[in-house]
Amino acid sequence: MAPYPGPLYLPVGSLHLGLQLLEERPPSGGCWIKIRSVVTWRIPGVGRGVEQDLKYEACGSSPLPAALALRRLPPYTIVYFPTRGRCEALRMLLADQGQSWKEEVVTKESWLQGPLKASCLYGQLPKFQDGDLILYQSNAILRHLGRSFGLYGKDQREAALVDMVNDGVEDLRRHCSHIIHHGHEEDKAQYVLELPGHLKPFETLLSQNQGDQTFIVGDQISFADYNLLDLLRIHQVLAPGCLDSFPLLSAYVVRLSARPKLQAFLASPEHVNRPVFGSRKI
Repeated sequence: MAPYPGPLYLPVGSLHLGLQLLEERPPSGGCWIKIRSVVTWRIPGVGRGVEQDLKYEACGSSPLPAALALRRLPPYTIVYFPTRGRCEALRMLLADQGQSWKEEVVTKESWLQGPLKASCLYGQLPKFQDGDLILYQSNAILRHLGRSFGLYGKDQREAALVDMVNDGVEDLRRHCSHIIHHGHEEDKAQYVLELPGHLKPFETLLSQNQGDQTFIVGDQISFADYNLLDLLRIHQVLAPGCLDSFPLLSAYVVRLSARPKLQAFLASPEHVNRPVFGSRKI
């Protein structure tokens, strides 16, 4: 039986159950299906949560169980410029979660021609396709993937903190992007001078995370971790040594970047050869 990677989605009332199927062959032989399920639930007046489960089922030479014989959604598609920009956190998340995706690269020339820009909801990229769902706005896409893969905290409290962190990342990303695209050398120097004040809140959050300082919230990775990691790595290019006075953030970057699947992606030509922004000022 051929491997069957990728997500399936089962509507269960107000629940959405994501199943990731991977064929494995134990040393003793035989065919097995590894099933990881993620259930995100929300009940008005009660709260929301994420439940995860992992189990193995023998398949032998028989087909997939009838309950799982559902239409598989097409792979994810990212439509964006040939840069890291606002899509690298999405790519890092997908890679670390073992997902594949398609890239539709948009050149500056084709974008300036107009038809694609006119077809985009807000007249901008990225555009993200998940089956028949089309999304714009990079943070909306991150939140969608966070819900899909159980990367949104373990309860309502953690979800609120994840949202807060991600909004903080967005504030700093906007500031950084403006300096890169529109700032002069003196503006960059002033930005680097003020950078410690912008990084301090994230160092504080790590110090306050008593559950596990491996992640920015709680004891499991969230979509905000990928977004923050991407932004911190950008700043290590923009201002080498910027994390030297932030030991928790420095260790955080090293630790997350060493996650096997993420490490492989970060070392890949697709990532390494892709400029941080369209401008090569850094």
